[in-house]
Amino acid sequence: MSKKILIVDDNSANLYLLEVILKGFGLEVMQAGNGSEALNKARENPPDLVITDILMPIMDGYTLCRHWNTDEKLKHIPLVFYTATYMEGKDEVFALNLGAARFIIKPQDPKSLMNIISEVLEGKNLPKPATDKLLGEEMEFLRQHNEILFRKLEKKMTDLEIINQKLKVSEERYRLSFEHATDIIYTIDTDLRVSSMSPAVETILGYKPSNMIGRHISDLQKIFTPESYERALADTIQVLKGEPVAAKIYQFVARDETIKYGEINGAPLKRNDVIIGMISVARDISDRVKAENELKESERKYRELYDFLPIPVYEMDFNSNITAANRAIYEAFRGREEDLKKGFNAWQALSPEDVEKSQDNIQRLIKGEKIEGTEYTFRRLDGSAFPAIVVSSIIYKNDRPVGLRGAIIDITERRKAEEETRRINVFLDSIVEHIPNMIFLKDAKELRFVRFNRAGENLTGFSREELLGKNDHDFFPKEQADFFAEKDRQVLLGKKIVDIPEESLTTRDKNLRVLHTQKVPILNANGESEYLLGISEDITERKNAEETLRKTLASLRKSVNATVQVMVSAVEVRDPYTSGHQTRSAELAMAIAETMGLPREMKESVLMAASIHDIGKLSVPAEILSKPTKLNKNEFSLIKEHSRRGFEILKNVESAGPLAEIVYQHHERMDGSGYPRNLKGNDILVEARILAVADVVEAMASHRPYRAALGVEAAMKEIESNRGILYDPEVVDACLKLFRENGFQWTNLSA
Repeated sequence: MSKKILIVDDNSANLYLLEVILKGFGLEVMQAGNGSEALNKARENPPDLVITDILMPIMDGYTLCRHWNTDEKLKHIPLVFYTATYMEGKDEVFALNLGAARFIIKPQDPKSLMNIISEVLEGKNLPKPATDKLLGEEMEFLRQHNEILFRKLEKKMTDLEIINQKLKVSEERYRLSFEHATDIIYTIDTDLRVSSMSPAVETILGYKPSNMIGRHISDLQKIFTPESYERALADTIQVLKGEPVAAKIYQFVARDETIKYGEINGAPLKRNDVIIGMISVARDISDRVKAENELKESERKYRELYDFLPIPVYEMDFNSNITAANRAIYEAFRGREEDLKKGFNAWQALSPEDVEKSQDNIQRLIKGEKIEGTEYTFRRLDGSAFPAIVVSSIIYKNDRPVGLRGAIIDITERRKAEEETRRINVFLDSIVEHIPNMIFLKDAKELRFVRFNRAGENLTGFSREELLGKNDHDFFPKEQADFFAEKDRQVLLGKKIVDIPEESLTTRDKNLRVLHTQKVPILNANGESEYLLGISEDITERKNAEETLRKTLASLRKSVNATVQVMVSAVEVRDPYTSGHQTRSAELAMAIAETMGLPREMKESVLMAASIHDIGKLSVPAEILSKPTKLNKNEFSLIKEHSRRGFEILKNVESAGPLAEIVYQHHERMDGSGYPRNLKGNDILVEARILAVADVVEAMASHRPYRAALGVEAAMKEIESNRGILYDPEVVDACLKLFRENGFQWTNLSA
């Protein structure tokens, strides 16, 4: 049978806590709120132990102990003091002298407390029973009791003074809070008149507190909308009757006639349990109401958006019962809305294997794991199937997981695209493998080979198994490998194609091959170089052929130059008085072409044509060519024929440029006044325009049979004055620059 414990304390919370502890250890518990009540209950139903506080109304713990130990029915029952107020040594001595079994200071941890109680219940170390006259004399008890009470009273007075000081501070804080509160705080008396109003009313509604204090609530109708005033009046009357009213929202009309929303909490004000008015706090929630209205509108739009999303979206509980779905779900599963509302279970659209996978994913999501989209195969209501990716998240209610929200992404087209991509990749791989040029791919970090085609294996002599995962330094001489790596870095850092016209590569069998390589950076989604693609063409044979051709061309060039020199000599034999004219014209024409920055092929054409531009004079009688006097009209007509005759002689001669046509046009002029075809402007070859200026300048600067040399300056004035008329402006500018800025001089100019 369990022991019965009587616990005595005027604090209900202390009683509850102590009762829970004692019952937790299997003890039966009785309660009393003071010593007098405890004596009455104990005499009716004696306990096995009493645990009492000391400071209590009606009868304190010391007085209870004195009566307890003089009561024949109770004095054999041990009494234990359990106090948080009387904690001095004198207090404990007095208690033990009164006959208490133990004096325990609050709080104690449950285990320690129960150890003490167990000792007392077992009768261990108990003091001797008190005599009928405690402390020998009744007066001595009263003296010591009063001394302890007086000491406690002094402490209470000190504590009360401290509390009063704190109360003053609290009142000051309340006043400051009242005056500076952002909410409107007001009171109304039982006559329905406003008795106080905080300054916040002016900030929120634009009215001063003095406009409202002392006014009957009926005078304030204008600050409410009609409907809100009626509710506010009814709620105020209800609060003044002592009936609670939950916080409500009212519409106010501010002084500037704008509508404000306020949430009001009201409570009755009491004095000695009599209602003397009410206090209310009105909080401006206009912004909140506006936000809530916007949220409602947003929710409406969200619902519309949710309903018309092209992607199927659903919600379900953890048993896979569909609780919400958008229109796209019906279309995806080829059913109607009612089909999904008749207890439709999502798992019936999956195979058993996929159901198990779905259940496993749900458990993982509940545990907080992050799961990327999962692929399932769904069955439609008409029996057809389609592959889809499902992206899901947990739905929480009151911080508890209650279901799942998901989106279904049909990947039928993606599957087709993937299959097509695989087919294309196979096709492209086949192309790469059959391309005759070497193709390789390197990673951007360590420049190691990650792809190599068959042509690369054939060229280098290394198998792709040997090459993959290695870099150039693993196979090629250091100088070559360093060159390859340097070009690779240029490509990756510059993020642009690099063309390498020639680079040497030593094959596995030590043969040296010459390659033309293009290297391309392969960028990732962030625009950073991830791979390097190289395409190399073996141009060794072409280089060998080019070298052979170069030597052949050099030989031919020597032959052609010799032939040209023979023709020049033949012309000079016919016209000894203009000896050196063609050579000097060619020298000047070449200098003009270089100043203009013409390509090498055009410069060579200018030089060749200028060197033999008068070859047509071979058909002109020698006596006309060397006539020391001015030519007549017929004679000059014969001279003018030398351009056409030169064309006829050279038209079948193989040359890199339009040799015959340049000779044919060298006497044409920009304005069409030249001969023999009166060509104009851009109809005249650039090479012929250059030769025309060089021919005129050299002729004027040199001696002729019929006149003395006019000099270089006269020649400069001639071309400058006719710039853009007879002669090409750009050619004239280049020629003027040669003589006036660069100090051009002929190697051999006759007087």
